[in-house]
Amino acid sequence: MLTLKKLLLTISMGCLMTAVNAAPMDDARTAYNKGDYKAALGIWRPLADQGDVDAQYNIGLMYEVTQNYKEAVKWYRLAAVQGNEEARYNIGVLYAQGHGVTQNYKEAVKWLRLAAEQGDAKAQYNIGVLYAQGHGVTQNYK
Repeated sequence: MLTLKKLLLTISMGCLMTAVNAAPMDDARTAYNKGDYKAALGIWRPLADQGDVDAQYNIGLMYEVTQNYKEAVKWYRLAAVQGNEEARYNIGVLYAQGHGVTQNYKEAVKWLRLAAEQGDAKAQYNIGVLYAQGHGVTQNYK
């Protein structure tokens, strides 16, 4: 019975922590949608520094929109290594375009493939294009 109590306590704490973390994310999204990017960044940055994958992705997106590609790559990479599909797709595109990093089709294929394996249709399409063009892979029309 003690094991069941520990399990229920662990589940309860997990739900509580998710709810606690949701409020700042909602506040950041609201600020971002209102155009208050400084406030959004101020909320997301501490969360991202603590490893929050969604905050890391959103910071990457903010930097990409402002064409600060080096910072975008930095934040996307943090989210991508934690499995964020969109971050994997975006970093793959940045490698293919050479934005914020030296253009490297093999790296682009690596990141796009990871996103594609998670079901990202844009990544699947882009890998197809890279195969058709022979960029980073042996050219293959099949």
